[in-house]
Amino acid sequence: MRFPTRLLFLPLGLLAWASAGSVRAADVRLWYRQPAAAWHEALPVGNGRLGAMVFGGVVQERLQLNEATIWSGRPATFDRVGASAHLPEIRRLLFEGRHGEAEALVNREVLGDRPLGSYQPLGDLRFVVPGHEKFTDYRRELDLDRAMVRISYRVGATTFTREVFASASHQVVVVRLTADRPRSLSLEATLGRTEGAETTARSDGSVVLSGQADRGRPTAGTSFSAQLRAVVEGGTVEASAGMIRIRDSDTVTLLLAAGSDYLGDSPELRPARDLKAAASVAYPALRDAHVADHRRLFRRVSLELETDAGSASLPTDERLLRFQRGMTDPGLLALYFQYGRYLLIGSSRPGPDSLPANLQGIWNEDFNPPWFCGWHFDVNAQMNYWLAESTHLAECHEPLFGMIERLRVPGRKTARDVYGARGFVVSHRTNAWWFTSPVKGLTVWPTGSAWLCQHLWEHYRFTLDRTFLETRGYPLMKEAAEFLLDWLVPDPRSGLLLSGPSISPENSFTVPGDSKPRGLVMGPTMDQQIAAELFDNCLAAARVLGLDDAFTREVQAKRARLAPTRVGDDGRLLEWQEPFAEREPGHRHMSHLYAVYPGWQITPRSTPELAEAARKSLAFRVSGGGSTRSVNLSDSSNTGWSLAWNAGLWARLGDAAMAHQTLTSLVGRAAFPNLMDFHPRKDTPGVFQIDGNLGGAAAIAEMLLQSHADEIVLLPTLPASWRQGSVTGLRARGSVGVDLEWRQGRLVSATLRPDRDGPMNVRCRNPFTLGGVRSRTDGYGEVVQVAAKAGQPYTVSPTP
Repeated sequence: MRFPTRLLFLPLGLLAWASAGSVRAADVRLWYRQPAAAWHEALPVGNGRLGAMVFGGVVQERLQLNEATIWSGRPATFDRVGASAHLPEIRRLLFEGRHGEAEALVNREVLGDRPLGSYQPLGDLRFVVPGHEKFTDYRRELDLDRAMVRISYRVGATTFTREVFASASHQVVVVRLTADRPRSLSLEATLGRTEGAETTARSDGSVVLSGQADRGRPTAGTSFSAQLRAVVEGGTVEASAGMIRIRDSDTVTLLLAAGSDYLGDSPELRPARDLKAAASVAYPALRDAHVADHRRLFRRVSLELETDAGSASLPTDERLLRFQRGMTDPGLLALYFQYGRYLLIGSSRPGPDSLPANLQGIWNEDFNPPWFCGWHFDVNAQMNYWLAESTHLAECHEPLFGMIERLRVPGRKTARDVYGARGFVVSHRTNAWWFTSPVKGLTVWPTGSAWLCQHLWEHYRFTLDRTFLETRGYPLMKEAAEFLLDWLVPDPRSGLLLSGPSISPENSFTVPGDSKPRGLVMGPTMDQQIAAELFDNCLAAARVLGLDDAFTREVQAKRARLAPTRVGDDGRLLEWQEPFAEREPGHRHMSHLYAVYPGWQITPRSTPELAEAARKSLAFRVSGGGSTRSVNLSDSSNTGWSLAWNAGLWARLGDAAMAHQTLTSLVGRAAFPNLMDFHPRKDTPGVFQIDGNLGGAAAIAEMLLQSHADEIVLLPTLPASWRQGSVTGLRARGSVGVDLEWRQGRLVSATLRPDRDGPMNVRCRNPFTLGGVRSRTDGYGEVVQVAAKAGQPYTVSPTP
């Protein structure tokens, strides 16, 4: 582990915290001086199921709406039954280096038809406020701490205010309009969708939007219903011709509820129920319940980084522009961190009908979104949840676990019918209809389920929830491992076990004498690392549960025969079993570095040679193949989510400067004005992908605290520019809460709060005491082990 050279202890009490350099409201608030002119400037609210992008228009307002279960397509099977009969020939061709012939056989005999089905928008809530064309003093903000968008402006002598939030406690989107003079509110509101739906008014004063995803097409999907009602104080309200008309009111509360038939219920059932319940609650109680529910999660973690008051006082878009031009602003990175946590809370909540955060969380306005806005298991879906445990949002992890369970049944069928194997398997992507087949458009990559199982074991490591491990985690891990036990075959040259046919997502290589780039191989390094990790995790889980049976013995035997990660002659980790030349030396995927992060098999302390080879591989990749030295990333072709992964990799490798530089590139080069991460796409300003936001927040947590190597490391990769700050509420494996404070780049205090009895290993750069035990040096820093007691706080104290 490399530690920043400036990380030293200061005596407690020395250099009192200088709060003048930090503006705390700026760490949890995005704000702007103008309405959003485009979707990527609008501000998101969400409750895990319902989402809205709030534009903040004065005369014409738009809330673009989503409901998580509105998908085109329907369940179908894409398995090529009997494809396993062709696997021996495909493997023979690959072992002989005949990649093109093997790929042709896979395309012809193994891959199923490409599934159809995309995540689609619910529609729009729009309202018109006549007479407000000449407004002043405009302000639009998103308060992350309250999960609320607030808009204020003046028309003449009257101040108008709006509050918008998506309530998880009442399952409605709420828009509250007020004015500081009576009878000042008049507006017309409606629901609409550009295709596949119609709007009607009802006698109870509500407006209903009814429709179906891809209605009238072969890909027709879920039917849905949204209902809008206005609750007013003073004035009049009427609904007709699909419109709610409000005149001369003191306050207006618009309530929006929605549902679909995704789980078999009538789409009108849920919105009618939710709307009735919410309408019976006074607005203050509705708002307070929402804020309390959100803060129960959001306020678990705080992060304060020193920043100058000038930057912190700027609107977010202007602040981001300064940052893009090279201005240092640690506080903006603290805001980005909390924004990531906010987006996960807003897009992933537990519940019987909950779906995990997709490629855009829950916020999408396109009927045919990029990559169908689904779940992609070669990094993107998992990256969405890398922050869940470490930033104290374990409940938000639950929808991902539910998805793994939903994939289990179709995954068993695919394992049996396509691969002739036990267990269950997931290919590289799925949609809301849970297909698990290898399909056209890519090729065979059968380790998606095994990677997903990392999250089950990580949840146990962070929480030590034995019941979860016994009833949910281990059974899924076991079935995913059973597939690999049948899938692995010996390399005829070495006898070691290899996964294949498979790929190293999503890179390709060149072969002498072949005019086309190739990807299909036996034993790509990522597959080998994932298999090793899952086998190790299954054996560790079995020890926790007291199991020793035929399955564990088979895992142990085949784990010992797995081909290991290897280093090439140039000092880099081999991505494939052969030292092929990458088609794209700067490719965005870091697949062969999986064992560094999000895995933990390679660390600077336990495997220094492999860690150094990983560092060279990462430097080579981000430089586009120009060098194995660390380079400036400003011209890197890596995209937002890839930069987030890179930042986490540098943090795990102990390089604070490169982790910070990469994080700076992520925010400076791949953030829209609303700080949503974007992925480049032709003829667009970019497309939103939430994985960059969530992966970036996870990387910041890794820079401040690490616990993957069976010890808690305090401030392992603190950047030099984060001179002073504090973080509270982070979580370490072993079910430990951690608070940290540092000044002038030096740790001054840390408090650890274990929830369970057991050994607790703590590491830091300089000598310290913990629980009355003085640290000892081991050549990599200072370390203490104590027998921790649940509920007892442990304070780190520096020693001379």
